Amino acid sequence: MCAVVIGAGQKIFEYLPTNFNKKKFIINYRVTKNDLLAQMQNMSKHQCLNNSQWPQIDKVNAWMISAETATFMKCGGLGMVASELPENFNAVFGKDAHNISIITPMYLGDTGRKKAELTDGVYIGAEGKSTSVKKIKTLKVQFAGKQKLRAFSADIYEGELNGVTYYFVRCDHFFGINPAEKNPSGQIGCYVLNKDGVDEVERFAFFSKVVYCLLEELVQKTDKHIAMPNILLANDWHSGALSGLTKYLTLAKVYVKRMNMATAEKLRNIPIIHIAHHMGYQGWDYNNTSRILNSLYEDLATLVLKNAKAIKNSNPRTQNTLIVSDTYNQAAANMHLADRIITVSRNYMEEVSSNKSFGFDFRDVLKIRKNYRNFLGIVNGYEKRLISPNVKKIQEINEYFKITDFKVYDEKSLNIKQHNKRECFKLLSRLATDEAYKEKMIPLIDLYQFDDISALIPEVERIPVICMTSRMVEQKGYDMAIHAILHNIDRYKNAPDNFPIFILGGAGNKDLYSDLMMLKDNTKQMFRDFAKRIFVFRGYKDEFAYSVQLAADFYMMPSYFEPCGLTQMEAMAKGTLPIATSTGGLVDTIEDGEDGFRTEAFFADGEKIYGANAAAQRLQNNLNAYEDVLDKALRCFYAAPEKMHQMQRKAMQDDFSWSSPNGSVYKYFNLFKTGMI
Repeated sequence: MCAVVIGAGQKIFEYLPTNFNKKKFIINYRVTKNDLLAQMQNMSKHQCLNNSQWPQIDKVNAWMISAETATFMKCGGLGMVASELPENFNAVFGKDAHNISIITPMYLGDTGRKKAELTDGVYIGAEGKSTSVKKIKTLKVQFAGKQKLRAFSADIYEGELNGVTYYFVRCDHFFGINPAEKNPSGQIGCYVLNKDGVDEVERFAFFSKVVYCLLEELVQKTDKHIAMPNILLANDWHSGALSGLTKYLTLAKVYVKRMNMATAEKLRNIPIIHIAHHMGYQGWDYNNTSRILNSLYEDLATLVLKNAKAIKNSNPRTQNTLIVSDTYNQAAANMHLADRIITVSRNYMEEVSSNKSFGFDFRDVLKIRKNYRNFLGIVNGYEKRLISPNVKKIQEINEYFKITDFKVYDEKSLNIKQHNKRECFKLLSRLATDEAYKEKMIPLIDLYQFDDISALIPEVERIPVICMTSRMVEQKGYDMAIHAILHNIDRYKNAPDNFPIFILGGAGNKDLYSDLMMLKDNTKQMFRDFAKRIFVFRGYKDEFAYSVQLAADFYMMPSYFEPCGLTQMEAMAKGTLPIATSTGGLVDTIEDGEDGFRTEAFFADGEKIYGANAAAQRLQNNLNAYEDVLDKALRCFYAAPEKMHQMQRKAMQDDFSWSSPNGSVYKYFNLFKTGMI
């Protein structure tokens, strides 16, 4: 293969050659006497070593820039953070004129499971929430069409919900969610390959470009509708291109005399705080590397790329801040250039900065940043008042399902949880036997051979109920759950009445759903009565998931990685004890034997990551460790009921609310004001 040397002999105004990355290429970072180019080449070092002074911020006016929000489009925990952090921050600090607004795409269309529409000035998002909106601005944004760059119109709409101002970006070509015929089954919600052929990486690269264009316009011209922010919160990889645009593109424009230095300085000096959720998700796109970089940086793409030198680190794949090896990586620019990186638990911060299995290609960069105190961990908050058993929510569930009579309880009335187990058994049995009822109540959830367990209702107190209602992705460890369940089938073959009820499923991967169906089929061949106690489904309905957690004694969380995790907090608030692996935020939020159960050891790539050496030698791998902790939880249920109730009371008393005393919202306020927590 021929070598394409990026950096020698190019013209200043030059797009990157099509598919330049698909040949062997070298980037030469040529020594320059030009101050602007030198700044670009040293930018990653400057940022990672924390050499920039945090600006004085009297009144916080931050933008949460997020592809997901729990209010209008939620696929995971990052959507919860996007909505709940601004809501709680504004509730606590708004009286002193501090504020966070949210910028997010206006998704329109119907994926088959999520639907969003704009009708008569009212935007109804995919989560059923709505707000009145008005169009306040239209931007022209250069980005790749089917072939060449063209100007796309991006309309900005303003709305308000729960004390937060929302700025919605509408461009149907990118943010339409009607799926293509060949949309992969795992691509759901805002991650669909849409009918225009736009995938998730291109979609969110465009989103970053729109935000940059809006910032550039606001710097140059005051707008009566939108105030210039003084902090940018980039919520995960989706807005990972922002730092490259504000810190590189501005200097490149000054270099070619398209922008004055004063404007560039204003844009570059807005601190960017990158919130890293799942380091396994980074926004890779090998095939469209040239196309996306040209869309972001236009005819200055070659100039920018050949000066985007990364801080010296031991990974040869991360020597450039815009690509990893030869592939566009949307998280890369922020990993190298953001003013601060926050991840969503302290233990996950330690994992990703010390172990390649968690930090992937950015481990070395994150280790440098941690050592220089600009990579920090703040545990995600949650809204306990919304997820604890409460009158409004339980009334809504009973009204929705019609046949149920779930009741409110707290840590002082845990006996009511037994009543709710009976109601859950009744609901599961009705769904199993009445197809018309099932289609009316949960039409978008696939059920696999649900069985009538109404005969077990009188015996609920002695039958443990174990649920797992998370997203069906490999990260969540459904294979570990299946392994542990199969172990329990063998364990209880001589005590069949003690075999638990398992309720397993969620939205996501069809292959994992097939694995769960196979679990049920295989169990049926061995022990038919045990199979009746395994409930397998695919899809998500909040009322159904909430009902299951109201009844469950335990929540399975065998995650391979879990930056923070919210479902364990949601379960604990209902007195449902998590059975979890000891990874990420699960270590920070679950006290083993106090308010839940965690594995004694945790492994990655065959190495012990967590736990004592003796435990690691005994258990050897995660499958054994999770099998062991499930046994431990069930022994507690059967042999130590008072200990079980004590743990449930402690779990319900725990409070990880954003605005609880010393809650995460206060840590973010300190971060905004000082750059530290």
